[in-house]
Amino acid sequence: MKNTMLLKIPSKSENERFARTVCAAFLLEVDPTIEEMSEIKTAVSEAVTNAIIHGYNSGEGEVVITGELSDRTVTYTIKDSGCGIPDIEKAREPLYTGKPETERSGMGFSIMEAFMDELVVESEPGKGTTITMIKRLSENAE
Repeated sequence: MKNTMLLKIPSKSENERFARTVCAAFLLEVDPTIEEMSEIKTAVSEAVTNAIIHGYNSGEGEVVITGELSDRTVTYTIKDSGCGIPDIEKAREPLYTGKPETERSGMGFSIMEAFMDELVVESEPGKGTTITMIKRLSENAE
């Protein structure tokens, strides 16, 4: 069984909640645990927020979210065409923030890594960032 989704949203902070809700609803057919659902919603929220706050500097742009569900493995890709990340390894360090003047914790990538099984970050300055997150869901006893 394979299912896919595509969601394109304007880079406005109020759309972050909508994106996480859509990504959660996409999983309902495979009946994930409450913990898995919560972890996925949090990881998606972090990725979308990063695209809005860092990718577009809270300006105008589009965030594209794709989802693929195959058996009990879900893959989400969050892509922006914003400013990109000059140093991905530095950006992935816990507590590092590219916006120290804001109240950002610098834990976005750490949270995504903790809640998902795989995290791939691809970025090019001036061209945007693509975050791919994979999570293998447990087999629920019915």
